[in-house]
Amino acid sequence: MRSQATTLYPFVPSGPDFAAALAFFSEIGFTQVWRQEGMAGLRFGGAYFILQDIDVPVWQKNQMITFEVDDLEAYWSEIESKSLPQRFPGTRLRLPTDFPWGRELHIVDPAGVCWHVRQARQPQ
Repeated sequence: MRSQATTLYPFVPSGPDFAAALAFFSEIGFTQVWRQEGMAGLRFGGAYFILQDIDVPVWQKNQMITFEVDDLEAYWSEIESKSLPQRFPGTRLRLPTDFPWGRELHIVDPAGVCWHVRQARQPQ
C-alpha cells in the first residue's frame, strides 16, 4: 500500500452531559475547533479528537486514549491546581508515574474514559 495514514481522529463519548464534557476538556487544554449537532472537534496542540454526544457506560469505562505533552510536570501542576474531581463528578487523577516507556499521568474524565498523558523517555 502506497498511501500512508497521516492522522488519527478518535471519537470519544461525552457521557450524559455533553456541555459539561466540553467544559471539562477545555479545562485540560483542548480548544473547540468546530461543533455541529451532537459532536465537536477538539484540539490541544497536535492532539485532536471528536467528542460525540453519546452515553454508553460500557464503552466509556473501557476506552483509553494517550496523548503526549512536552512537559509533563508543568502539565500536572496546571491540572492539579484546577480541582477537577471536585468540579466535574466522576473525574479521577493519578500522579505522574514512571513506566518503561516514559512518564505518564492518568485522567479519568467524567464519562469514565481514561486519558494517558505522557512524556516520552529521552534516549540514553
